[in-house]
Amino acid sequence: MAKLGKRTAAARAAFEGKDNLSVEEAVKLIKSAATAKFDETLEIAMNLGVDPRHADQMVRGVVQLPNGTGKTVRVAVFARGAKADEAKNAGADIVGAEDLMETIQSGKIEFDRCIATPDMMPLVGRLGKILGPRNLMPNPKVGTVTMDVATAVTAAKGGEVQFKVEKAGVIHGGIGKVSFSEDKLAENVRAFVDAVSKAKPTGAKGTYLKKVSLSSTMGPGVSLDLASATAK
Repeated sequence: MAKLGKRTAAARAAFEGKDNLSVEEAVKLIKSAATAKFDETLEIAMNLGVDPRHADQMVRGVVQLPNGTGKTVRVAVFARGAKADEAKNAGADIVGAEDLMETIQSGKIEFDRCIATPDMMPLVGRLGKILGPRNLMPNPKVGTVTMDVATAVTAAKGGEVQFKVEKAGVIHGGIGKVSFSEDKLAENVRAFVDAVSKAKPTGAKGTYLKKVSLSSTMGPGVSLDLASATAK
């Protein structure tokens, strides 16, 4: 077994025997143990009582974090004419139509969010095999297929986070930087949990929220007390 480095060993020791913490306790612990040379991301993992293989148990949505993510989001928009101008004025990094499609087909994907007007979807649809696996395909359910491209671009730039349940019934997300204050991180945690809770599908049976855990990019994880995580 590989020997643990001093930093990793110290972090694990600090987390030893600690479980089901309040949001505030968990955030404080994670901040104290995040000693990487870069500003780590606070990551959340939620275990849900769903089987996403069934359409009526799929969990998908979007949440506007009250304090943003601390990450610079690059936005691409498929639009023409006046809508293309709106996207550019709102701060979109890349705007185009056939030219943008060809760039993506060449393997050049320099964006983190893709937005499209409805009339562009036949064009965007050709990119499903490229954008789909990267979770970049525009979707009206999360507001990325819309005529209001300006609002969509502003939201993406301002801390909007998309979430989608994975095959094992788990949702992951980055919800802020460890350098944020404890209060701001706690607010982001509860906003994310609340959004996932409200996205409970009609086919979910039994316990929906099974476990919620937090970690930093390079650190160990700790589980949250569900009552604290869902408190308003």
